Amino acid sequence: MRSPVAVRPARPEDLDVLVSLSLAARAESLVGSQLCTDDADRLRHQIGALVAEPGALGLVGLLDDELCGLVLARIVGPSLFTDEVTVSIEAVYVADGARRRGVGHALLGGVVEEAKRVGASDVLAVPLPGARGMLRFLARLGFAPAAAHRVVSTEALQRKLVADAPGQGSGGRRPARAGLDDLIARRRRARAGRTAAAASTVEAAQPSRASISMQVNRAEQIRRPRGSSTTTS
Repeated sequence: MRSPVAVRPARPEDLDVLVSLSLAARAESLVGSQLCTDDADRLRHQIGALVAEPGALGLVGLLDDELCGLVLARIVGPSLFTDEVTVSIEAVYVADGARRRGVGHALLGGVVEEAKRVGASDVLAVPLPGARGMLRFLARLGFAPAAAHRVVSTEALQRKLVADAPGQGSGGRRPARAGLDDLIARRRRARAGRTAAAASTVEAAQPSRASISMQVNRAEQIRRPRGSSTTTS
């Protein structure tokens, strides 16, 4: 009996369904804007360009002859820095009503066939944050963490670069040497201030010590016995 699930390369006539599936995936993701645009016309152009690009891999999954899933991938390498070839999955998605029926497995089976054809050593997938179902699905199939990815908007990165540049006003960082010189100068000024304060204290104490010495001398003279004298009449 023929399997109800089939996988084949994406065709130009599939674009409208691929756009619908991509928009559905965007709506489900917590960070959908990182997945694709919400402009259907622009998305249609982007998917069409991606599928037609050399080294690109676009597969669709069908359940009972109805298109309900997609995989968009890219063959990476060999390059100037490595002889290895990798298949990088850009997006994988199965419509909500067609899940748990083997469509996702069939799509990744198609990726494996292409990876073997081009001699790829690894298959890389980068699911978006918050896609817990996809993370569990990939983990069951043996995908393991390989690297940590971080993202920042272009505008935010530009602002941070300007604010963090050395010597850019109060918000910028000073060169390390200038910061060390400032620290040494502040410590020298602090030591000089403590020395001056100590000298002032000594000078202020000197008059009082002289006064005490005079008083002690006077007291000793008063206590000293007077010499005898002879009085004549």
